[in-house]
Amino acid sequence: MGKLVSLLDRELCLAEFPDDESRNGLQVEGGERVRKIGVAVDACGYVFEKAAGKKVDFLIVHHGLIWGGIKSITGLLKKRIGMLLSSGVSLYACHLPLDWHPEYGNNARLLKALSVRKAGEFGEYHGKRIGCWGRTAREMSVEKFVSVVDSRLKTKSSWISFGRKVRNVGVVSGGGWSALADAEKIDVDTFLTGEPSHGGYSLAEEMGINLIFSGHYATETLGVKAVGEMLKRKLGLPVEFIDHPTGL
Repeated sequence: MGKLVSLLDRELCLAEFPDDESRNGLQVEGGERVRKIGVAVDACGYVFEKAAGKKVDFLIVHHGLIWGGIKSITGLLKKRIGMLLSSGVSLYACHLPLDWHPEYGNNARLLKALSVRKAGEFGEYHGKRIGCWGRTAREMSVEKFVSVVDSRLKTKSSWISFGRKVRNVGVVSGGGWSALADAEKIDVDTFLTGEPSHGGYSLAEEMGINLIFSGHYATETLGVKAVGEMLKRKLGLPVEFIDHPTGL
């Protein structure tokens, strides 16, 4: 397991985000030997039960259990950690590095999934530009682009058009609407993120930027899947995605 953890730490560039509130890396140590890897968005009871049932030894998630340290192991945290320890499943978390990563990151993978050619990054957070932006192959209506988004991400987006066609698209997965202010600097006409924001509406309205909200979960499945594909290729181990959509 130690070699796997070192490989992930290095490939995912954890050292680039020392101030992330998530405790990135190995959060719960299970058995030493890894025969099967699981990947999921969230560390929760449902995912832990499925991982154990599928005989997963090592689980990689985007949203881990430890945020800003542990003060006590009681209640739900005790139950969740107990589930992992009793099944021998190790838990590895990667938060901001997996949003930002240029190859395996949620945002880079979002552009790829939507057939948008990457042109750059935007949306500085913790000293890194987290979001990605690029150009569609041709100009299209917001309604048409949303239909592509929903088909590729298997989601149901909500959207607001402020009159512009879609050509320059900026994406920030999850709750990334705060990057909207930076989108204006690169002439993005359409901004896609996971969660809607009341405050973001007025900004977008005045900047004339279309808004698409495709779900926190749906916009953050791509990173862990990409990491799983990388590990399967490099290590030859079986990898399974454990799906637990929230619809949010």
